[in-house]
Amino acid sequence: MEFSKATIAALELSAGKADAIYFDDDLPGFGIRLRSGGKRVWIVQYRVAGRQRRSTLGDCRKIDLATARAEGKRRLAQASLGSDPQADKAAAKARAAVLLGPLVDRYLALKQPKVRKNTYVADKRYLTSYFKPLRGLPVDDATRKQVAARLNDILLEHGATAAARARQSLSAFFSWAIREGLVEANPVMGTNDPGSGLASRDRVLTDDELRAVWSARREDDFGRIIGLLMLTACRRDEIGGIEWNELDLDTAALSIPGTRTKNHHPHRLTLPAQAVAILRSAPQREGRRHVFGLRGGAFSRWSWEKLAMDKRIAEAGIKVAPWRLHDIRRTVATGMAELGVQPHIIEAILNHRGGHKGGVAGIYNRATYEAEIKRALVVWAEHLMAIVDSRSAQVTPFRRAV
Repeated sequence: MEFSKATIAALELSAGKADAIYFDDDLPGFGIRLRSGGKRVWIVQYRVAGRQRRSTLGDCRKIDLATARAEGKRRLAQASLGSDPQADKAAAKARAAVLLGPLVDRYLALKQPKVRKNTYVADKRYLTSYFKPLRGLPVDDATRKQVAARLNDILLEHGATAAARARQSLSAFFSWAIREGLVEANPVMGTNDPGSGLASRDRVLTDDELRAVWSARREDDFGRIIGLLMLTACRRDEIGGIEWNELDLDTAALSIPGTRTKNHHPHRLTLPAQAVAILRSAPQREGRRHVFGLRGGAFSRWSWEKLAMDKRIAEAGIKVAPWRLHDIRRTVATGMAELGVQPHIIEAILNHRGGHKGGVAGIYNRATYEAEIKRALVVWAEHLMAIVDSRSAQVTPFRRAV
């Protein structure tokens, strides 16, 4: 049959038939299917790998003959080149059914037992909260433009550090999805890195900057955490996640289990008096085992609180170059070295396992240097308080090794 508007309008089902297919003489494989009830759809029929396949193009009432024929010609050409339009359509439909949100949840569930608790909590926050507006998208439809726009929103709402880490988390998720065969490309690639303009990793705060940061603290969880970071050189999550059972304030002991440290080695410090005073000022909230934070887990308002602190510093008229919380740890280690604290004691305070504790040396050297660590933290605390108060330190620095 030669398809035309008139011949198609004249088509009817034979008596007793539920459906029938009529093909166009001008384009073999292109046809129209009639069903009982009056429904008419355009179809193409072809063979792939010796098997006959049929693909629906759409409703005849909504797609005119010329448009349907052009689409039919395109799909038949695909089949001639070895592709399977029907299978491609089914695959596209399946991909569209895979939403980013549920797939993120699956990714997090698989990742949880393999990473530290704090890493999992951070990734969960970035992927389920910060990127919440993208969760309803089919994962294969997420575009670079959408990701970039959301990163800009995160940058404005939470700051450059949070945006940079959120970008890293999303990129890692899409890399996993690619390896799982769920997406073909990572839409994070090519987006601007919000962290590219942050201070370099060798940033050390000056005495004036240390004084400004200490003075900008408030009598709240974040203020106490900052004080403890400046006194102990611990990592932020180690302090933000402190539990009451990790503390013995009567003996000034902080014992962080290996499950909460980056290198999975337990870390014990004898705290200086200033740190103990900060911890004693923290309220013990009923039903919470964590010292800091208001919800079920550890402290998590890092980005917002850091932005608020930077704003207070700026409003005080003090110029402090861009900095990160981790810079405090580097600053304390550098300050101790300048006071003459021996490198292996600084490594022990930082809970590093290189140098004196690395390799074979670490196997045979089981010393904890507890007395030396206690002394170093006392000396550093006095030095820090002298900086804060703009006075001379009252503790004699360590004698440097010759």
